[in-house]
Amino acid sequence: MKQSPDEEFKVTGDDLVRKVKEIIVAGNARTIIIKNDDGKEIIQFPVTVGVIGAVVAMPLVAVGAIAALMTHCTIVVIKR
Repeated sequence: MKQSPDEEFKVTGDDLVRKVKEIIVAGNARTIIIKNDDGKEIIQFPVTVGVIGAVVAMPLVAVGAIAALMTHCTIVVIKR
């Protein structure tokens, strides 16, 4: 079953990691999806409320690598 987005953010590669961290800290996201300019999904990862440390670190490493390669992207946030 495809999940419908609750929020979408258009960001540059430079702002990608910062915005993903903000979303995680806000604590109201269940899943984060990052898409390229063409709307193709690049990465999707679950976010558990209150997670700290290694559980969040691995997706952020991947997001950092993606940010280095992309100029513009969309962050899709699933809250339900």
